[in-house]
Amino acid sequence: MDNKNQKPKKQLNKYVRFTSIALQMGLTIYLGSLLGGWVDSKLGNTNQLYYKIITLLAVFLAMFSVIRQVLNITNNDKND
Repeated sequence: MDNKNQKPKKQLNKYVRFTSIALQMGLTIYLGSLLGGWVDSKLGNTNQLYYKIITLLAVFLAMFSVIRQVLNITNNDKND
């Protein structure tokens, strides 16, 4: 009877982790764009070069983090 009670809780925990991954990805990209805009304003760059570069780097960093976390969740799920 304990196994039946643990499975829904474990499944709910997985959904919470995926939700937090999505929020983390959005926040990383948003903060990267803010940083890029700040650097452009400090350096007086009018073509938003640093905004584009730093935002793109934030997207790659966020995607790398998402892939790593999903693989970790998947591997842990296979081991259980």
